Amino acid sequence: MPLRPADRLSDCKVKNKPKKPFVPDERLETVRKNIISILIEQPLSAKDISGAVRISEKAVNDHLQHIQKSVSRKGLTLIITPSECKKCGFVFEKREKLKKPSKCPECRNEAITEPVFSIKTI
Repeated sequence: MPLRPADRLSDCKVKNKPKKPFVPDERLETVRKNIISILIEQPLSAKDISGAVRISEKAVNDHLQHIQKSVSRKGLTLIITPSECKKCGFVFEKREKLKKPSKCPECRNEAITEPVFSIKTI
């Protein structure tokens, strides 16, 4: 007599291991405060900030947008050194987005430096 699919499942020995609960990293200060304190010390790109704070690069860009608005109340300003094309030298001075552009509008090259962020007192 052939085995039914339900019988085959009961024959195999599968161990159910309990999953460990997710425990987030312990932080002494908020992510934005951490980014601000890092940028006061030295200028960094979004990629470098994401490594230092241990969050995604996309999340860093979201936080930087908020930081740009909020630091002025503390007498500080977010300084953005714009991206630059490595081939023709085009500088993205008027760009409002904080993330790295994908292509140069002049030569269509994709080799572009990342913008660098720092915080200085006004």
